Amino acid sequence: MAKPVNMPALAPSASPLFLREPELRRGMELLYFGYSHYTRCIDRHLADMGLGRAHHRALYFIARKPGLTVSELLALLSITKQSLGRVLNELAERELVEAKPGERDRRQRLLRLTEAGETLETELFEAGRERMSRAYARAGQQAVSGFWAVLEGLIEEDELPLVEGLRR
Repeated sequence: MAKPVNMPALAPSASPLFLREPELRRGMELLYFGYSHYTRCIDRHLADMGLGRAHHRALYFIARKPGLTVSELLALLSITKQSLGRVLNELAERELVEAKPGERDRRQRLLRLTEAGETLETELFEAGRERMSRAYARAGQQAVSGFWAVLEGLIEEDELPLVEGLRR
């Protein structure tokens, strides 16, 4: 296991007045810039293939839960059927995703990555993993748990079961 890197954080600890506007704005800025830098390394790889973030999100969640239904993916991504249809059609045309009818309900479409899709999703994951691992190691276990708690707090309560469903 990697030992935490002893690098000074930009703000070693939150102010006890963490609910005041300056502290909230700092958190929002860090979330924005952190996400922006995280996605850049993945976006470059996607751009080389003529794909975008919607394709990446679909690949990611299908990889996390093979056999995911189109309806479940719609709920996870919170996008329109039309948008998801375009993304899935393009991924299917590139032979990255396949859809098979459900065993109990033949109207269901169960999504799986093809071998090429698994390879691409792994490459994209590895591009982001390096940056996330570095940040986690720098922050330490307690900070990572706090970070997860904050992010979970941003999710609407009725959507938390969707997130938890990915852990199983």
